[in-house]
Amino acid sequence: MKRILLVVHPTRPAAAKFGNVLAEKFLAKGFEVLANYPDLISGSKAIDQVKNLDWAIVLGGDGTILRAAEIVRGFDVPIVGINLGNVGFLAEIAQPSADEIVSAVQNETIHREPRLVLKYEVLRDAKVITSGWALNEVTVERSAIAMLELFVQIDGRPLSKWGCDGVICATPTGSTAYAFSAGGPVVWPEVSALVLLPLAAHALFSRPMVVSPECEVVIDVLSESAQISADGLRHANLQAGDRIVLTKDANKIQLAYINEGNFTDRLVAKFKLPIEGWRGESS
Repeated sequence: MKRILLVVHPTRPAAAKFGNVLAEKFLAKGFEVLANYPDLISGSKAIDQVKNLDWAIVLGGDGTILRAAEIVRGFDVPIVGINLGNVGFLAEIAQPSADEIVSAVQNETIHREPRLVLKYEVLRDAKVITSGWALNEVTVERSAIAMLELFVQIDGRPLSKWGCDGVICATPTGSTAYAFSAGGPVVWPEVSALVLLPLAAHALFSRPMVVSPECEVVIDVLSESAQISADGLRHANLQAGDRIVLTKDANKIQLAYINEGNFTDRLVAKFKLPIEGWRGESS
């Protein structure tokens, strides 16, 4: 029996409504349906063993997709993000019908995109005190009014000392999230790279940088306090002398799409870019 996980945004009525339509159709086809909020989805069960899941279908925005990534990380479970009104970079461009979703899952006609994941460790007195991962970005930011002082190194060599509001290290997936709003470049998902950029740095050299994912990025905290955040979901407080080590994670997150629209189409839809007069073929 195929097992489907429905990940719904708990405060969006449209997500629960569409989730119930999907659940009814999947159950009629003989699927077992699980949900992160089974009380919102009729006929669904609570999540038990993630390793036995076949698909995760997310009804919500990009934030809900990040929550789904937390659930399935470490398992080869594709995440299908269904757009419910807000055009995000991680979800389908347009909302497919419930029948289209069920048919695509049943026939496995879904396009997969493996996404690079960032791993971090925080060392204090040479001991790891916390660790984690991020699909979008890891940020080290100030936790007080005063400017934060950080020393950045790459592959064991010093890069720069920055007096700044913080530093972002983003994956290609996260290049259109916080890093983009901070002035970083847009990186296509299939490009294997990391984006490193300081926030409001008082320095001559403080431009965004694109580095190899094989690099080891080290950030030493020189200020009394700071904080680390991964995808805006996982947080920890830092103190002077802490060292953050950033590397590529061994696991990847599988994002999946029913409609194989490419990343360029998502950029155009998200930013409503002017494409009138284009002489190519319509998608």
